[in-house]
Amino acid sequence: MSDQTSEQGKVRDYVQRHEQGFARRLSLWRDAQLARHALRDAGEPGLVLDLPSGGGRFWPVLAEHANRVILAADPSADMLSVAEAQSPSHIRQRIRTFQSSVFSIGLSANAVDCIFCMRLFHHVVDGGQRMEILQEFHRVTRDTAIVALWVDGNLKAWRRRRQDRCRLAGGADEVTRNRFVVSRSDIEAEFAHAGFAIVDHHDFLPGYAMWRVYVLRKTAN
Repeated sequence: MSDQTSEQGKVRDYVQRHEQGFARRLSLWRDAQLARHALRDAGEPGLVLDLPSGGGRFWPVLAEHANRVILAADPSADMLSVAEAQSPSHIRQRIRTFQSSVFSIGLSANAVDCIFCMRLFHHVVDGGQRMEILQEFHRVTRDTAIVALWVDGNLKAWRRRRQDRCRLAGGADEVTRNRFVVSRSDIEAEFAHAGFAIVDHHDFLPGYAMWRVYVLRKTAN
């Protein structure tokens, strides 16, 4: 087995693992519902960049708008290959994929109507890196951006931070995570500093869950 085939197999296992079980399927249904609300608030954009697209989880939702042109980018070529392979042909025909980093998107300024970013910011703990990404989004989008992440001010975020404090107080090593809760005041200030105004936001379960989807509109920077 070649290294590329092995890597694609790992990616495929990762994608399938995140779609198994009733609770996960229910979560995916709610994610799709939030995405539809956000796209509606963004004015049903005609040219959308899905970045990072991951396993193409949101491609069917993006393709529900018959006249929408969809670009999909991801840093991983293997992830894009798996996403295309597991997508129905009528969806795959609607998508143009290319490999790209969120820090340097391979498109010109004002190239798309909307950047759709549902699976990135909760992995970015550093505010400076978030600003770099937001500024690149501001360059590439002509109008709007849809950004999802974990925020504070809800029961699950409070529980998470309490558990972390208890572990540290009990002598545990520093908690290692790859997903992070961001202060709402911090991220909203970063949006404004990058040149975005908040159109609206949608919470997964208001007051309980950490997941929030922001709809942003580009302003003068």
